[in-house]
Amino acid sequence: MRLSLRAVGSADLELVWQRYSVPELWTTWAPQIRRVEVSEPTLAVGVTGTVFGVIPNVGASFEVVEYVEDEHRWAWDVVAGPVHMHLDHRSEARIGGGTSTTLIVDGPVVAVLTYAPVARISLESLVRRPKS
Repeated sequence: MRLSLRAVGSADLELVWQRYSVPELWTTWAPQIRRVEVSEPTLAVGVTGTVFGVIPNVGASFEVVEYVEDEHRWAWDVVAGPVHMHLDHRSEARIGGGTSTTLIVDGPVVAVLTYAPVARISLESLVRRPKS
């Protein structure tokens, strides 16, 4: 199944891109992520790692398969047990300020539909301007 999600917020594109491209920051905007172990401190094609969620010591392994910094676009393949998913992320500045971000998720129907509500919350947090 393929599902597309989109969020729009007041954070500027550079902040959104930094939140994406530095895995150490993922826990600051994605409530389902508790920690990330990663082969490199910033994303690039070939970077691998494990994302850990709310269940202790249970992680999903990943590999970044696409990373185009000047287009603010990246994709990764994620594997959790028998479930394989492909997630494609794109962000762009909005006229008048703020950023829109899109996530296209490909995977088994049950996995995609289970992940979608959490992904939507995360995307909304990703594009939200930090409180000063």
